[in-house]
Amino acid sequence: MASSWVNSAERIGSDLHLELTGPGGRRAALTRALREAVRSGRLAPGTRLPPYRSLAADLGVARNTVADAYAELVAEGWLTARQGSGTRVAERAEPLRPAARVPKKAPPHARGPRHDLVQGTPDASAFPRTAWLASYRRALQQAPNEVFGPGDPAGRPELREALTEYLARARGVRTEPGRIVICSGFAHALRLLFGGGVLRGPLAVEAYGLGFHREILAAAGVRTVPLPLDEHGARVDRLVRERAVLLTPAHQFPTGGPLHPARRAAVIDWARAHDGVVLEDDYDGEFRYDRKPVGAVQGLDPERVIHIGSVSKSLSPAVRLGWMVLPERYAGAVVAVKGEREAWASVLDQLSLADFIASGSYDRHVRRMRLRYRSRRDRLVAALAEHAPHIEITGIAAGLHAVLRLPPGTEASAVKAAAWQGIALDGLAAFRHPETDMPAGDGLVVGYATPSEHAYGPALEALCGALPPP
Repeated sequence: MASSWVNSAERIGSDLHLELTGPGGRRAALTRALREAVRSGRLAPGTRLPPYRSLAADLGVARNTVADAYAELVAEGWLTARQGSGTRVAERAEPLRPAARVPKKAPPHARGPRHDLVQGTPDASAFPRTAWLASYRRALQQAPNEVFGPGDPAGRPELREALTEYLARARGVRTEPGRIVICSGFAHALRLLFGGGVLRGPLAVEAYGLGFHREILAAAGVRTVPLPLDEHGARVDRLVRERAVLLTPAHQFPTGGPLHPARRAAVIDWARAHDGVVLEDDYDGEFRYDRKPVGAVQGLDPERVIHIGSVSKSLSPAVRLGWMVLPERYAGAVVAVKGEREAWASVLDQLSLADFIASGSYDRHVRRMRLRYRSRRDRLVAALAEHAPHIEITGIAAGLHAVLRLPPGTEASAVKAAAWQGIALDGLAAFRHPETDMPAGDGLVVGYATPSEHAYGPALEALCGALPPP
């Protein structure tokens, strides 16, 4: 029965919604509607269009009207027609008329960047597919039946137990499974904490950070107060009446460098004295190269710090899993806010990550990637030393990116030059808090983790060609 239905569907043709409006009669209207459906992406490359007869019947037009419209779009390059294959959207649908082509003098970025040096994304080609599949299979085979029921908004106990052991061993976090809540990443954690009313502003933040985090907070009605940065990290001595402070103490984002031990102690003293809370974004905590491991601030006072981490940098942003390690007074409130099932992370992914950690695969992957990213960083440093020795590079002791310090007034032109070289990257100004009184500095934030091995050399060559001269 299924086979005959499929054959019948092929013969009759798929449904295709088109609105025939505008001047020029039915044929012109049909041609415009089809062209716009392809141009906008509503009809994807390779999509098979209905036969003349079925589309004509659906639209109430003559078969010749459909045939003529198809023929015109085939001639223009939007569609292809082959005997036995029907009429389909061209694999690279673009008109053949010169006016619609990209001008010859257009910069490379007009056709999309060739080199991705945007910060924050790991090497996708290095995802440990075999080890992850093995963990997924084990987790699925061993999962009790109740796994496929409603579940717990705090997250699977297997993952929370695995994280308790791992975070204590690798990051110096002091906790227990009951104080860990699983989320889908740092942004989700912010929405739960502030959007759900668990915490309220004002919130102190570092003068340089991710703009979309500030947007999430602003949407929740939270005012952010910028703290200046220096060579020792955030100036926590500037905390006054804020209720909470958000820091990246393992590796300040994006300028680089850990929060100085004296300031770690000072921010804990502030939290105790003012009944405040420290939000610790454990950004790049696993990837350090030229320094001793920096433990989590949470280990100094588990009742005053909310430790937030994820696998988006260490494993992949496609694995939408993160965690909050919470003081006891907040754990129940966060679970209550998270109670809607639509906000829960996939249970099977949670079980897979639990096995991935418990089996040692996560540690092995992190160590392997630490070596790879250190090599990438070293190649960047060597390329600059050879081709642009006048450019200072900072923030390279850890993480997945570096900051290239530029002469005053050259950042905007350098970003534009990089775009003309087909390079996607960010200027330092893109991360600056709009209300900070900290002196601005020109720079480029260069991610060195994303390109594949074969593409990294050409990306460095293009980058050096885009930098301002001495």
